[in-house]
Amino acid sequence: MSESRDFHRPVRRPGEVFDRQVSANDPAEVTRIAHTTAAALVGRVREQPTDDLVERLVTFTDTHGIDTIAELWSNAPALSLPGTLWRLYLLRLMVRGDARTAALLYERGRAVRHTVDVVVAGAPNPAGPEELTALVDEILRGAFTGDFAVALERTASFCRVEAAGAADLADDYDTSEPERSSALTTRALRLDTYARDLTACAGLWRRDSLT
Repeated sequence: MSESRDFHRPVRRPGEVFDRQVSANDPAEVTRIAHTTAAALVGRVREQPTDDLVERLVTFTDTHGIDTIAELWSNAPALSLPGTLWRLYLLRLMVRGDARTAALLYERGRAVRHTVDVVVAGAPNPAGPEELTALVDEILRGAFTGDFAVALERTASFCRVEAAGAADLADDYDTSEPERSSALTTRALRLDTYARDLTACAGLWRRDSLT
């Protein structure tokens, strides 16, 4: 992603944005602002979770694009509140930007990953593009209005299922389309990393240590 985008222009980029990193400096002041804004946002919405406020937060990137949030939180540590919020929004963008691919990966993952993750994530069976789009909105909404740790665990399980699907599909293209296979493998690894981070953050939240 580029730092020079118009932060006020709606940005609806495809899911491949998930596979790129935001490059930015991370001075102490940026870190302080990231933590302060994340704590203020979560504190406010959890104290007064009106339907209008929650909906505006869930759909924020639909109106303003991802760059506004990226400027605030993308360089925060993974095991932090701003880092967690960044991952939740980025995963939502990944699904909504290319829901067909997300659905394909999820169904492939469901077929090969025989664990509780499929149950915890909570997607219907089968899960098409519309169902997965609704799921990520439901999880993000739950992060603001319900048990934050549960929302993180659901997201982590979703990531593991998607990662399993990406890895399985990568094998299909290993010989015929090596570049596509490599991209899918990269996505699988990143999703697995996000799953570990979000699981750890759920534990920190339950100990009142996620800041």
